[in-house]
Amino acid sequence: MSAAATPSSNVSLRARAHPVVSRLAYGFTIFSSAFLLFQVQPIITKLILPWFGGAAAVWSVCLLFFQTFLLIGYLYAHLLTKKLQPRAQGWVHAALLAASLLVLPIVPRATLQPDGTEDPALRVLLVLALTIGLPYFLLASTSPLLQAWVASSASARDPYRLYALSNAGSLLGLLTYPVFFEPRLSNRHQAICWSVAYAGVAALLATLTFANHASGEISLPMDSAPTPAVEVRAWWVALAACGSMLLLSITNHISQNIAAIPLLWIIPLSLYLLTFIVCFADRSFYRQGLFLQLLAVTLAGMAFALAPGHGNLPPTILVPLFCTGLFACCMVCHGELARLKPDPSHLTSFYLLISLGGTVGALFVALLAPHIFTGYYELPVALGFCGVLIPIVLYRDTDFAAHTRFRKQIFLAAAVLITAFCASLYVSAQRSGARARVSVRNFYGALRVEDRVATSVALTQGDKPQPLDADPRYRDLINGTIEHGIQFLSGGRRLEATTYYARNSGVGLAIKSVAQQGPVKVGVIGLGAGTIAAYGRPGDDYTFYEINPLVIEVANNEFSFLRQSRAQVNVVLGDARLSLEKGPSQQFDVLAVDAFSSDAIPIHLLTREAFQLYARQTKSTGLIAVHVSNKYLDLEPVVAAAATTLGRRAVLIDSPPDEAQEIYRASWILVGSDSVLNRPEFPSWWSVKGTSKDLWTDDYSSVLQTFK
Repeated sequence: MSAAATPSSNVSLRARAHPVVSRLAYGFTIFSSAFLLFQVQPIITKLILPWFGGAAAVWSVCLLFFQTFLLIGYLYAHLLTKKLQPRAQGWVHAALLAASLLVLPIVPRATLQPDGTEDPALRVLLVLALTIGLPYFLLASTSPLLQAWVASSASARDPYRLYALSNAGSLLGLLTYPVFFEPRLSNRHQAICWSVAYAGVAALLATLTFANHASGEISLPMDSAPTPAVEVRAWWVALAACGSMLLLSITNHISQNIAAIPLLWIIPLSLYLLTFIVCFADRSFYRQGLFLQLLAVTLAGMAFALAPGHGNLPPTILVPLFCTGLFACCMVCHGELARLKPDPSHLTSFYLLISLGGTVGALFVALLAPHIFTGYYELPVALGFCGVLIPIVLYRDTDFAAHTRFRKQIFLAAAVLITAFCASLYVSAQRSGARARVSVRNFYGALRVEDRVATSVALTQGDKPQPLDADPRYRDLINGTIEHGIQFLSGGRRLEATTYYARNSGVGLAIKSVAQQGPVKVGVIGLGAGTIAAYGRPGDDYTFYEINPLVIEVANNEFSFLRQSRAQVNVVLGDARLSLEKGPSQQFDVLAVDAFSSDAIPIHLLTREAFQLYARQTKSTGLIAVHVSNKYLDLEPVVAAAATTLGRRAVLIDSPPDEAQEIYRASWILVGSDSVLNRPEFPSWWSVKGTSKDLWTDDYSSVLQTFK
């Protein structure tokens, strides 16, 4: 018995003709688009980071943008496959791919630079949208779109394996950036190479789109399974939001305490992606019991590390602890997501709700937290949310309950432990805030002002101890975990230079040296409490450059260095480099670079171009003083290499601490001419050298070589 071949049977024959080639084409396209999707993240963030003062929050806002456009891409894939006929899907997608080529290369235009008066978070989002918005949106839609086409094709296979392949491409894109691309290519060349690769992937995707839709292999998907319950879909959103919150808050915590650099962005994000790969590649990789135990241990460890008194953990403990904690938490969140994944006919709605959860988590950390919290409390909130969410999901999981004896007793004990865990996080946050006289926060960081009492130190004359000061109280400005200025509260000591700015420090010696010639003009990049203004004399002129308006407010209202200084004091709001570039040469006698971002100077203030600008802003006999005190990074060769390009010498002044005077050990590098640095107060045997390999430029920098 024979019958004429129907269209559907022809489709089946065509689909079976080249099944391997088709699968390879889909797999390669998904893998390469995911590779570019995540490699562009550190590339574009590093390009715009200097525009926003090198603040660690730039990466958090960038992650919000990436999550949001991922959501838009998934929504587009969902609507395209559900609402349009297959041929129309191909034409629409190909047209958008062609339009996206018009924005290449992805190099931000200079006209998008901020002027310092706008909301920096909104400006970051605007710059990213206009620079990479359309290409990123299309790359984000590629994986769910092609998976939906696979699920609706005649040769349909399990499309969730392609999700793991997509995340593997994303992970490779991230890991190869700091190891292969960043050390070898300048920032601009990275952007150009990425743009060329994107054009190639776009052409491949357009070809694949037309080939499949023209052949009739793709059809509109049919909902072959019941729609998941609203409760299940709510768990999708909540679990994804929890993982996203933990990713951003832990990354922000690490960056604030070390440096805002791609390496410390990529490690947590890579672990985050790895959990998706492990959980969606094969269900057997997610061992529920094992990872629940690891989750409990790491949650307790992170809570302990966040308690008062543990804020200055060394990076050898800080990074492994929180990265392990992130991996454990995300393994459980994403493992439970994989257990709840629906039939492939609901694939695009599943990915859409996962991306919605990711966007909600990113929105909370990047935009909401800086406005509702006065400190970095989003990490305790995220940990508490994880501790509460997972037991609830497990309690309502019938499969888990069926294999658990004494179900009610176990969950009752878990509830008690979780309550104690959340209470400890709350108490730690409350104690941290209770000590503060002032606690404020914005995009650039969290500031606290605390009143303290200096260590009781006495001088002994004969048998009678004499107190060093009748009033040992002082006021402390803290940014994150780093002290940015101390002022004694007794009237006679208010203008004493403390912490890193003592009379025998590098900046103190620099000002003392040039002051011998008469009134001086001093520029300072980074205000802090305004301690350097204590050196001011009648006739002197001091100009401070500060990007954070809250720092200016706190320095004026809580400290009196600026008000009581005998010099003329001016404060300029905005990024120092942008401010100095816009104005004429100030001809400073001393220009001090002291713009710490937590414990690290923003990279764009240490490049060759930055030092060329500093040289134009100082007199030929002037000094550039760079504060390089740092627990984690060895910045001396970087500054010395930049000094060499100016034809100037670099001298390291390493001053000792004095506990009684609240003076800290400080390392300053003075850059100046031989005639100035040959003076007796600048010992020649402290000269430092740097090579061309140590030199940073606006277009190239690698922090790996500077880690101590």
